[in-house]
Amino acid sequence: MSSPATGRRTPVPPLPDLPEDFVFGTATAAYQIEGAHDEDGRGPSIWDTYCREPGRIEGGASGDVACDHYHRYREDIALLRELGVDSYRFSVAWPRVQPTGDGPADQRGLDFYDRLTDELLAAGVSPAATLYHWDLPQALEDRGGWRIRETAERFAEYTALVAARLGDRIPRWITLNEPFCSAFLGYATGRHAPGAREGRGALAAAHHLLVGHGLAVLALRAAGVQQAGITLNPDRLLPATGSAADAAAVRRAETLHNETWFDPLFAGRYPRGEADTWGPQADGSWRRDGDLELIGARLDFLGVNYYRPITITDAPYRDPDPVTRTATDIRVAECPRDDVRHTTMGWPVDPPAFTGLLTDLAARYPALPPLLITENGSAEADSVAPHGRVHDTDRIDYLRDHLTAVAEAIRAGVDVRGYYVWSLLDNFEWARGYGQRFGLVRVDYPTQQRLPKDSFHWYRDLIAAHRAQHTPTAPVERTGEQTAR
Repeated sequence: MSSPATGRRTPVPPLPDLPEDFVFGTATAAYQIEGAHDEDGRGPSIWDTYCREPGRIEGGASGDVACDHYHRYREDIALLRELGVDSYRFSVAWPRVQPTGDGPADQRGLDFYDRLTDELLAAGVSPAATLYHWDLPQALEDRGGWRIRETAERFAEYTALVAARLGDRIPRWITLNEPFCSAFLGYATGRHAPGAREGRGALAAAHHLLVGHGLAVLALRAAGVQQAGITLNPDRLLPATGSAADAAAVRRAETLHNETWFDPLFAGRYPRGEADTWGPQADGSWRRDGDLELIGARLDFLGVNYYRPITITDAPYRDPDPVTRTATDIRVAECPRDDVRHTTMGWPVDPPAFTGLLTDLAARYPALPPLLITENGSAEADSVAPHGRVHDTDRIDYLRDHLTAVAEAIRAGVDVRGYYVWSLLDNFEWARGYGQRFGLVRVDYPTQQRLPKDSFHWYRDLIAAHRAQHTPTAPVERTGEQTAR
């Protein structure tokens, strides 16, 4: 199959054995691509504030302009159309809809997502909306942020406003993206906004994020949306050695990375290892009767974000005070690996670990709903060749091998129904600034020029070949226009 842009043929390897109705997509997040940080009434978020604190972001970068998607969304949707994806996952910026996190919606903000949704539908791409991808309105953080229950209540009100405007056209809704990062990177280690380093505050934030999810699900059901879910980033945690100490460290890390989220959502309990993991600060004083039932409300799908496994070893406390130590100081350390390739993020590439994670989750949590891989991708050392192309072979290998890992999990009985590549565009990579490139499309930030990489053409051709495989009498041809599905 040839590329409409170059006329060249992109080689497609043997297809992973994926179901006929498997959903192919790609994903972005508002703060990472939209820009327009102070236009049309948008209020400041915790990431706007965090980026302005010296030393927080590599290169002193911010999302003020990012990919200028707010003004260039039609150009980006044209790329999605050429790519031929079934679905596009984007996030709604809370401070664009409610500049201070409460009160009536700013219609200019909703108007943008209204236009975006209609443009996607006109291109034959099904929208999937994430309601919270880390951009908490700063005014709510000033009142306590996710440490306090009020933020969960405000999140439900915001959800109702967005669903009332867009719920008739967006079939798939995600309440939270990676609450692990919001709670523990944001409130414990300080590596993400708002940059706090707390113990109880981080644990309270983790719980209130889940309460906010439960309240948002109720709001989505009341609005009559088709599908409601949440996106988690579970980790495949591997012991560095066979020692009892490393096994115990993995057990504590499982509480932090996985059980804090999966147990309340899908097992009707709080993690059993809390006391051993966090000590006296895990007193649960922020919990209320009925919270587990609220958090564990039925979901239509679970989003899974995955990039790499983590190798764990035992480590001493960095702070001997059991009350004031940060919530992530749980006597564990991550070990480097020298047996696999690493992406430019420093993350090990180990596709079989992905299969292991999915099969393990399905075995441990029989009540899991169907899964969607809502993020998977790699940051690579992309460069534009003299003839104007980006030969990102390592990214193609990564995507192919991880799609194959998903196919192997499906063969093992895991109900996985779709896969979204992270990301459509190179973008603002949080504390790493603009030095890391995850996109299928290269963005030249000074000019905002978009350039599809080889991986873009590979993924486009893979999707087309998958469809042709399942409709042999009417193969799909693409000439830059997406044919009807």
